[in-house]
Amino acid sequence: MWTLTEQHDVDGPIVYGYLRLHRSTPEWQAALTLALTQYCDQHELELCGMFTDRGTASAESPAFAGLLDVLLLSRAYGVVLPTAHHLGGKHVAARRRARLDEIGARLLFVRGPLRRLEHPRPETIDGYQADSPDELWQLMKGVAPPDWQALPALQREPKG
Repeated sequence: MWTLTEQHDVDGPIVYGYLRLHRSTPEWQAALTLALTQYCDQHELELCGMFTDRGTASAESPAFAGLLDVLLLSRAYGVVLPTAHHLGGKHVAARRRARLDEIGARLLFVRGPLRRLEHPRPETIDGYQADSPDELWQLMKGVAPPDWQALPALQREPKG
């Protein structure tokens, strides 16, 4: 009798990590590597290697060239990066994306682009809504805005 596939260890899609570090500490590199590893674990990806460039501005840096080589020689699913900024500046990143597109490698970002909300949701503390950052700060400090003085939950008892 055959066993279920779910009972077998199955490797996830193979990915490689890429970091472009400029004036960073070994601790920062370790933290980024850990973030990539955790991302791959969460998404059932097999992180098979890391390529790291240090301060190079060229689209043909040694680590990126090595990454392209391993992607061409393997059946890798793609490349994992902390953010799109690790591809380089605007022009270098465009050339690198084009090279990765040519070989069919997918780009996976641990953190996508930051987006600003058009209409931020109002914050609430103890049932009272703050419609601005100032009001939120006052709620957090326990100081009521002038028009909220009648709300007993926001007023503090005088010390002494």
